[in-house]
Amino acid sequence: MYYVPDDTERAGFYECTECGNRFLSVMIGPALVCPACGEEVDMELGPDEEMPEQAETAKLLKIVEGEEVEMMDTLLSLAVTGGNHEWI
Repeated sequence: MYYVPDDTERAGFYECTECGNRFLSVMIGPALVCPACGEEVDMELGPDEEMPEQAETAKLLKIVEGEEVEMMDTLLSLAVTGGNHEWI
């Protein structure tokens, strides 16, 4: 779902202010569009429709580096799967 590739050395840990979703991203910035609740742009708009704006509701909590990236990725994976660690 929102996991970083293996051997990632640096990632941002984000939390969405709208839905509360927490995720890691290799893109690091003060805010990102939430992958869970962020609205995707619909390219098939009618002539009277306005282009929706993507709100950057996911705020950077901290930058994780080194071994901490793999640990955070594993913890987030466990949270998504409900604690079923057998697949790891």
